[in-house]
Amino acid sequence: MTEQLRLMAVHAHPDDESSKGAATMAKYVADGVDVLVATCTGGERGSVLNPKLQGDPYILEHIHEVRAKEMEEARQILGVKQAWLGFVDSGLPEGDPLPPLPEGCFALKDPEEAAGALVALIREFRPHVITTYDENGGYPHPDHIMTHKISMIAFDAAGDPERYPRAGEPWTPQKLYYNQGFNRERTVALHEGLLARGIESPYGEWLKRWDTADRPERQLTTHVPCAEFFEIRDKALIAHATQIDPDGFFFRVPMDIQKEIWPTEEYELAQSRVDTTLPESDLFAGVRTAG
Repeated sequence: MTEQLRLMAVHAHPDDESSKGAATMAKYVADGVDVLVATCTGGERGSVLNPKLQGDPYILEHIHEVRAKEMEEARQILGVKQAWLGFVDSGLPEGDPLPPLPEGCFALKDPEEAAGALVALIREFRPHVITTYDENGGYPHPDHIMTHKISMIAFDAAGDPERYPRAGEPWTPQKLYYNQGFNRERTVALHEGLLARGIESPYGEWLKRWDTADRPERQLTTHVPCAEFFEIRDKALIAHATQIDPDGFFFRVPMDIQKEIWPTEEYELAQSRVDTTLPESDLFAGVRTAG
């Protein structure tokens, strides 16, 4: 293949792109790949998770604008392009029973209708590879699950001229992946590596919950080596200041230990229209050699 390779990462909220596959994106940007983040919602109903910023009246009143500015900063750090699909954050319902989702939110949209915006973006950007979430959303946030639904529809429909005929010239992406960076194998390796070095692990309670959760293990088909971009990943994540505490959980494993023990980001190949051999170390495996 002689044309420039293109990667689209579909995410639910601003900050998801920096916590899921960010080092991979930075690696491919450095390799000359054209990378676009498609952000489904504006994160309007997200809580301020950084304790240092909680209670700030300006942030509470202007959360949409603040998160858009954070997204722009993270975009520049990663070197990617970014587009908003324009849906409204559904929030994360809590309680028993769970309260109803707010009217008009992303998760209540008809998936076939909502997928039209993503189809149009795929046909405009023409990605060879798309990354998104699995059917559980990575974790069961309603916006993450809806992101999965519209991604699956759009991957199938984008190349079909009879579907979404007003959404632009058809384009057929070649591969679809699920982000699986928060996997048990990685977590156990980091946990045991820290303990072996006499360092307290932040993953103990996480692994206990994992052991009692009724969640099947995912197949990790693709490990992308990207350790040299972990610092860029963390810088982009910290740019989402309302969501990330720089002294918090995400940053408790020393960088040198991360790079030594687990220097990759992981994906699950969900669909491929090109021949490839598993396991992979490149999201474009098979695409690079396709005629």
